[in-house]
This record gives sequence, C-alpha cells and structure tokens, in this order.
Amino acid sequence: MTSRTATRPQAPAATASAPARGVVLLAVRLVRRGTLVVTVLSGVLAAFVAVQYRSTFQGALTTGSLTALADNPAIRTLFGPARALDDAGGFTVWRTGTVLAVLAGVWAALTATRVTRGEEESGRWDLLLAGRVRAATLVRRQLAVVLVAAALPGVAVAIGMLLVGTVTTGALLFGAVVAGAGLTGAACGGLAAQLLAERRAASGLAVGLVLAGLLLRMVGDGVDALGWLRWLSPFGLLSTVAPYADDRAAPLLVLAALAVVPAVIAVVLAGRRDVGAGLLGGRDTARSPSPLLRSLPGLCVHRVRRALVTWGVGVGAYFLLIGLLATAMTDFLEANRQFAELAVEAGFDELFTVQGYAASLFSLLAVPVGAFAASRIAASAADEVAGRLALLYSLPVRRARWAGTEAATVALGCVVLASVAGLATWAGAAWVGSGLTSGEALAGALNVVPVALLCLGAALFALGYAPGAVLAIGVLPAAGGYLLLLFADTFGWPEAARALSPFAHVASVPADPPDLVGAVGMVAVAAVLGFAGVVAYARRDLRE
Repeated sequence: MTSRTATRPQAPAATASAPARGVVLLAVRLVRRGTLVVTVLSGVLAAFVAVQYRSTFQGALTTGSLTALADNPAIRTLFGPARALDDAGGFTVWRTGTVLAVLAGVWAALTATRVTRGEEESGRWDLLLAGRVRAATLVRRQLAVVLVAAALPGVAVAIGMLLVGTVTTGALLFGAVVAGAGLTGAACGGLAAQLLAERRAASGLAVGLVLAGLLLRMVGDGVDALGWLRWLSPFGLLSTVAPYADDRAAPLLVLAALAVVPAVIAVVLAGRRDVGAGLLGGRDTARSPSPLLRSLPGLCVHRVRRALVTWGVGVGAYFLLIGLLATAMTDFLEANRQFAELAVEAGFDELFTVQGYAASLFSLLAVPVGAFAASRIAASAADEVAGRLALLYSLPVRRARWAGTEAATVALGCVVLASVAGLATWAGAAWVGSGLTSGEALAGALNVVPVALLCLGAALFALGYAPGAVLAIGVLPAAGGYLLLLFADTFGWPEAARALSPFAHVASVPADPPDLVGAVGMVAVAAVLGFAGVVAYARRDLRE
C-alpha cells in the first residue's frame, strides 16, 4: 500500500477570475446609461453643426472677415482661435470643440467618482474586499471601464464628422481631442476619489480640476504672452492640434500624459490607504456644531451652502468675463457687418447692442443654474442610499416636510446663483464702460430662473418616481430644452414642437420686456411636478 501527501485542489481558472469579471461587469452596468446619452449627444451635435454650416455659412465669409474674426480677443477667449472657418469641419471644431470637450470631461469626472468613491462610501465594496479582490485591483478595473467609456464620446464625434463628409484626418484628430478630454476628466475623478473620503468632496475637486483646465485655455488664448498655458489643458491642446487646419498629431502625446499620469497615481494611491478613507483625512479635533443644525431649514441651508459657493464662484467668474468682453463683441459686430448679418440669420438679431449681447448669453445661464438644482436633489437621493438620512427620519420629521423644505432652499439657491451671474456681468460691463446697468443685468439673469425651477420640479418628480435617474431627468428641461429649440429653429420644425422647449417662452431680457405669461406657466408646471414628486417620495419605500 502506498501513501501520498494530500494536495490542496486548485481552483479552476474560470472560478479564480470570476470576481475580476464581476467587478468589470458591475462597472459597465453603472456607466452604461450615461455613456450612451453623452456619446450620442456628442456625435449628433458635432454632425449637426457641420450640416448647419453648409446650409447657412459656407461661402458667405470673405478672407478679410475670417482674419478679423481670428484676431478678435473676445472671440479667442470665448471660443478659442478661429481657424479653417472656410471648412465645415474647422467651423465645427471652433464652435463646438470646447463645449464637447468640457461636456466629456465633466461627465467623465463625475462618473469616475461615482463608480469608485461613491460605491465605496455606500458600503457596497465591503463584500468584494472581504474576498480575494484587493482595493487597488478594484480601483484599477473600475477606473479602466470608466476610461473606456470616457473615450466613446470622442469616437462618436469622429464618426459623426466622417458621416457628414468632412476630411478624415481632421475628423480623427477632433475625435481624439474630445476623447482625450474625457480621459483626463475620468483620471482626475479617479485621483480625487483616492484623496478625499466623501464622494461629494471628490466630485467637487475633480470638476474643479477640469474647469481649471478650461480657465487655462481661456487665459492662454486670450493673452498671447501666456499662450504656453494651452499645453497644460486638454481644452487648450484642441487649438494646438488644430484639426482641419494644421492637423498636428504630436500634441496628442501631451494629452495622453494628462490622462495617464493621474490615472496611474490613482491606482498606486488606492493600495496605500485604508478602505473607506482618503489620503487627505479630515480634522481630528472636535468642532462645535453649526448653529444651522438646530432647525430643519437650517440643516437644508447647511447642506447647500458649500455647493452654492462653489457654483457661484464658477458662474460668477464666467459671467464677469462675459461683461468684460461686452464692448469688444459689440464693436466687432459693428465693424464687421457680414458677421452681423449671419448672426441675424442664425436668430441672434439683438447682438448689436450690449443689452442684446447680455440677453443672448443669459439664456445659457439656465443650464448651469438648472444643473445646480438637479444636482442638489440628486445629492439627497444619494444620501438616502448611503443611509445618511436614517438618523433624520428616526426623528419626528415627515419625508414630505423634509423634501419640501430642501426644495425651497434649493429654489432660493437658484435665485442667489442667478443674481451672482447678473451682478458679475454688470461689474465686468461697468469696468469697460459698456452702459449696462445693474438693474438690466439682474433682470436678464433672473429672467431664466423659471427654467431652473422646471429642472427642480423635474428632479423632485424623479425623486419620487425614478430615484435612480434624478440628475438625468432634472437637467432635461434646461439642457434638452435648449437643444430642442436649436434643432427646431435650424430645421424649421412646427411651432408646436418648438413650443415644447422652455426657452421658447423666455424673452430676451434686458433687450425686450419679460414674458410674464411664459414665466408664470413654467413656475406652475414646476410646482405641479414638484408636488407630485414629493407625494410619491413620501409614499415609497426608502432605498438602500
């Protein structure tokens, strides 16, 4: 009889790799909807502008007009250097390149923090980390999925530009820059998630890094002596690559480094911190509780104050720049009548005056203010899942009262945010002596608040009926409404379709009197949506 030493049976390879596959599939499930929306939107918008150029602007611009446009500092600061505007592809890059890159970068940054820090903060990583999956492996795999998703909007842009017949090299380079901006945003989000222990703080840091890159681009394009700043920003590298003009591929290496370096650092740091903690820990000393925590309205103010300051700084800085460029833009249109005529054909027939210029740009203010409102309600939905509202609901506080109080606080925040934009525009315009009064600036900014309240109502409605899609549904009235109006005006859609956009009921204040009927109607719709959402929220089960 022979004997052998017992050996431990080896796990099949498929079983050993099951947790790794599960991590990847989980990340794909978390990002698939947002990826689809941003990808389709990016590709359609780029192709749409190229088609619009051929039907409206092609052949209408002379060499002198193009030179004047390229040399105007206001144009360069807002949109970047104007190059190859005699080509549909070059015009699309100039008109939408920064917009698409910012969209991809901000979305990717928020997605990265949600998939990494958000899942860890909620405790859903605990079971995975109790097994054979290490934290660094988990971060690496989920961040890899987000990076792939972040590149897809750029792929869609390239495909859209190819389908409308633009030059292949320019289309590929344009898509590569948009993809690079998305990758950079995702990498910044992954890095912020390792540094900070709270998802909201990590998201704020990541978005701040992305918007800092936009500021570097604006300064670099606006001030020739600081042109080197463009190399530090994915948005500045767009003008350095110059798709459809110079078609430089070498700057893409710098763009790749902007994405790879923070992503690698994020993976390394993931293995050097405790689970549930960030490398930048909070204060260890006890602090006295805020006086705001003594009442329910005070708690709502406490929750919204930091976000309001952050959004206010960003919006205020942008509209201060808008005010500073007021006279430069109107003087440019006055001296170049050809562009003035094209502006009229495009529907911007009031840009000849400072009031009309301000009104046109104030219409865009509804998008960030509406996004602020939707994001605050989405934060409440996230707090519900994370269990941060459990202690509050253990007190004699009804859910309807809590949701209504927070909604009122967010609505007040929208008014404050719009007022900041109006005062910043007035301050910039007053600095250059444009003649825009503070009352006109405030009226124009507050004129778009009803659209933001629609976003708030839609977000509350989603909180009650679709709590997993609060942010997407909440921003729809502003972002989707703006695109609907743009498409309706361009393709001559019926007036009934155009009237579905909230922007169709917003007057050009301060150039024109306000549309009081439209404003009251939007506020009424927002109130109905919000009331229905609060009632449903009070009746449904809490999520975990």
